[in-house]
Amino acid sequence: MSTTESAADVERPLRADAARNRELILQTARRCFAERGTSVTLNDIAHEAGVGVGTVYRRFADKDSLIEALLAAKFEALNDAAALAADEPDPREALRVYLMGVFAFRARDRALADTIVRAGKGRPSIVRERDRLEQQVGRIIERAREAGVVRVGFDHRDLPMLTTMVGAVADATRETDPEAWRRYAQVIVDGVLPQAPVSGLPGTPLDREALERALHASP
Repeated sequence: MSTTESAADVERPLRADAARNRELILQTARRCFAERGTSVTLNDIAHEAGVGVGTVYRRFADKDSLIEALLAAKFEALNDAAALAADEPDPREALRVYLMGVFAFRARDRALADTIVRAGKGRPSIVRERDRLEQQVGRIIERAREAGVVRVGFDHRDLPMLTTMVGAVADATRETDPEAWRRYAQVIVDGVLPQAPVSGLPGTPLDREALERALHASP
C-alpha cells in the first residue's frame, strides 16, 4: 500500500469536496514542480492552491507521496510519446521524434528528470510503467541501431543525462528566449543521429544508482 492514500481511501470514493481538493492539490503541485522544480514544499503548494496545509497533509503524508501520485501521469505521457515515435516508418525519424518530444517535455517541466529517477522507489504500478517506457524506447533505439543511423553504444540509459542538459538550457533561458533550448537540443540530436558515417561514443551509460547520485548531487 502506498503512503499516498490509506486503505480506506482506496476502498471508498472520496466525498465530492475532498475529491475536488485532492485534484486541486495535484494540479497545483504539477504546475509548481514544472515551473520551479521539486524544491517546492507542501506549504508552498497549499498556499498556491488556496487551501490549508492540513488539507494537503490529509491527502498526502509527505512530498514524496505527492510526487509519486504525479508520476503515473508523467509516465503515461512519455509512453504515449514513445508509441507515437514508434509509428514512424523511418528508424532515424522515429528516434528523432522521440528525443525531441522528451526534450520538449523537460523544457516545460523542471521536475521531469528528478521525478523519473524516483520511480524505482515508487509503487509496483509505477515501476511497471517505467519499465514499459524503457522497453519501448529500447526498441526504437534498436531499430536505429540495425539501420546504422545511431551512434554505436547509445542506449536508453543516456537519455536522463541528455534531458538534464537540455533542461539546464531551458531553465537558464526561460525568461529571455523560451525556445532557445531547441537549438542545443538539435546539436544533441545531430550527435546521436549523425549524418556522417557512424562512430562510437566514449565510455558507457551511467547505471541507475550512479544516475541517481549524479542528479541529486549538490552543485
